[in-house]
Amino acid sequence: MGLWNRLFGVETRSGDVRLSDPYLGEFFGMQGRGGNVTPDAVLSNLAVAARCVALRSEMMASVGLYLFRRTDNGGRERADDNPLYGVLHDIANPNMTAFEAREFLVRSLDLTGNAYARIERNARGQVTALYPLAPLTVGVERLASGRLRYRVGQERGAPYVLLQEEMLHLRGPSRDGMLGQSPISISRGSLGLALTNHDTAASLSANSLRPSGILSFPERLTHEQRLQVRQSMEQRYVGTDKAGKLMVMDGGAKFERMAFSPEDAEFLDSRKLGNEDVARIFGLPPTSVGITDKATYSNTEQEGRALVQNALGPLAGRIEAAMIRCLLTDVSRRTLYVEHDLDTLLRGDVKARFEAYRIGRETGALSPNDIRRRENDPPIPNGDVYHQPANWVPLGTAAPAATVVEA
Repeated sequence: MGLWNRLFGVETRSGDVRLSDPYLGEFFGMQGRGGNVTPDAVLSNLAVAARCVALRSEMMASVGLYLFRRTDNGGRERADDNPLYGVLHDIANPNMTAFEAREFLVRSLDLTGNAYARIERNARGQVTALYPLAPLTVGVERLASGRLRYRVGQERGAPYVLLQEEMLHLRGPSRDGMLGQSPISISRGSLGLALTNHDTAASLSANSLRPSGILSFPERLTHEQRLQVRQSMEQRYVGTDKAGKLMVMDGGAKFERMAFSPEDAEFLDSRKLGNEDVARIFGLPPTSVGITDKATYSNTEQEGRALVQNALGPLAGRIEAAMIRCLLTDVSRRTLYVEHDLDTLLRGDVKARFEAYRIGRETGALSPNDIRRRENDPPIPNGDVYHQPANWVPLGTAAPAATVVEA
């Protein structure tokens, strides 16, 4: 059967599938500079990175994700009669809401560069459920035909194999077109420096912000005496709960400080710069993650728009393209497509929003019901009328005469 399958290109689920991740060493921090840069280390030690990952995943899960159908007149309508619409918008599977599943996928994408979900289809080939999978339990193999095959490990039981049509695979920037890279693996050098600064701050705090130094005696000490003096100093004066205690030394002992203070080393400024670098790595404006040192009223509003256009927009496009590739068949792609509704994040305040509605209404671009739908209000009777300004009549035609009603 092996020769027959190779000759006719038949795909099977059997056989060994390698857990082929060429960037696994980079993921665990075995390569690169700046220490052990792993997702767990970055999230647990860098509050800015944790906020960046949470903000990107929560905002992408909170905006609407819809399945649209192209109409004959060039417009579109929501394809809510397709099971995939409910999977993306309401319930992803019996155990997870669409919000939870999408948040999990975006979080996996940011931390590991890859996100996976097992696809469940009905007899018509339509997607009825998505089951997100932990990225590190999935192995990927490229077959001779160029298609991909996935092996999923389980806590209990043997691994199982999924074909390309049975897996939703979101990948970040890739070097081989098969596996993606996360912002953490790409920028591990900058993140390593930020982790080093954090460890230094933790060490200073654990030692009551007291730098190391030399405790000298005029006479020579034995090995046992050195150990006794060191243990006595650490027990009495090292630790945050012992800060400010009076140090008493006898025997002609003299303490000399040997290190710079955090201010002398511009340590605080270095940590601030590290936080800004982390925000840049994830493509987020500083004010969106709580860095408000240089925030003003004007640039905060502009950075709010930059958050959607520069950070969430490309991420939404990446997710939409992957879903169209994995969840829709060749035939359904001709009429169906997936799109996020990012307009809700760009609506602005009430005054600016209704000023835009007024311009759209007066120019004939919007009807009253169009405006009400954008505000989540029910339509009104005769509200689908589009007006045209009187001075916009075609050239060479006379404006309609006003009707005079006699009393």
